[in-house]
Amino acid sequence: MSLDGPFETHSSGSADDLSARQNEDSETEAAPPIPLEEIPGAEVPALSAAEPGLEGDENAAAGLFRSWAESGYDPWPQASSFQRERIPNLGHLAIFSLIGVASLVIVSLLTRSALYFHFLGITSLQQAVTDIRYTLGAQAVLYLLTLLASVLLLPLIWHKSFLSGLQWNGIMAIRLRRRLLAAAFMCFLCALVNGWLLPGPDDTPIDKIFRTPGAAWLLFGFGVTFAPFFEEIMFRGFLLPSLCTALDWIGEKSTGRLPRRPFESGHPRWSVRSMTAASILTSIPFALMHAEQTGYAMGPFLLLVFVSMVLCWARLSTRSLAASVLVHSCYNLMLFSLMLLGTGGFRHLEKM
Repeated sequence: MSLDGPFETHSSGSADDLSARQNEDSETEAAPPIPLEEIPGAEVPALSAAEPGLEGDENAAAGLFRSWAESGYDPWPQASSFQRERIPNLGHLAIFSLIGVASLVIVSLLTRSALYFHFLGITSLQQAVTDIRYTLGAQAVLYLLTLLASVLLLPLIWHKSFLSGLQWNGIMAIRLRRRLLAAAFMCFLCALVNGWLLPGPDDTPIDKIFRTPGAAWLLFGFGVTFAPFFEEIMFRGFLLPSLCTALDWIGEKSTGRLPRRPFESGHPRWSVRSMTAASILTSIPFALMHAEQTGYAMGPFLLLVFVSMVLCWARLSTRSLAASVLVHSCYNLMLFSLMLLGTGGFRHLEKM
């Protein structure tokens, strides 16, 4: 019996056949794969993005003032393109400020033109400064020009409406109106206590304006409508969220970590530390803007800082700019109503 018998039954062919098959296998392995893009109907699988916030990931420290889609890093694929950029940021605040400066130049030119033609009988700048028609009219024109230009320009950058970009959210303000009214009343009570403990000077610029015939009613209407609306857009609409974003951006750049939930309902989320610091930084210029009216007295200045902090809380806690506008307007309404009652319908302004 031959020893090769059992092995011959499992042999796959001669040595030449085996060599030929090996050559065929090597040629098959060496052939390059066909790209999926060249195969009709084939889908190229998307590469999975790295987890946000991992240390060592260069993309984790990417700037927040540009689109994540442009950086090639997409940690939040569910967000639409305009949601990937935090709105408003310092760049948008700069644009709004430039619009305000340009509007101020136009108002100055209009005022000087009115003085040149002796409009309303006013011939000098000193007279215009103390005339409520000039001061309030110039302020109203400044606000209108700034708002009009911003409404036309910024939506082109944001790819969303002006009020939506500022997170107006009027429904939330209506829903929480009782709490917001309570916040306004608390500010009103603090104003009464502040006037008792830290009274301001008697003859302030705002007191002189109030004694002008008809000025009290004009200030009443302007102070509870247009003034709160524009001031909230300026301070709580642009400045406050821009500072929150900038402070969070600095923290994220320094640590290389991104928040797990950077957006909510298409708007940015901020850290508590950034919101607290930004509220303080927003309240100081807000109080300084009104300090001249009260003769730069310390008592009214501290009161305005406190009121601004409450307005910042209303804006941030409700994620609604309309909420801070409502608190601001109601607070002014309470103050003017108190003066209205105390002066007999603004007929006895000497009692102020």
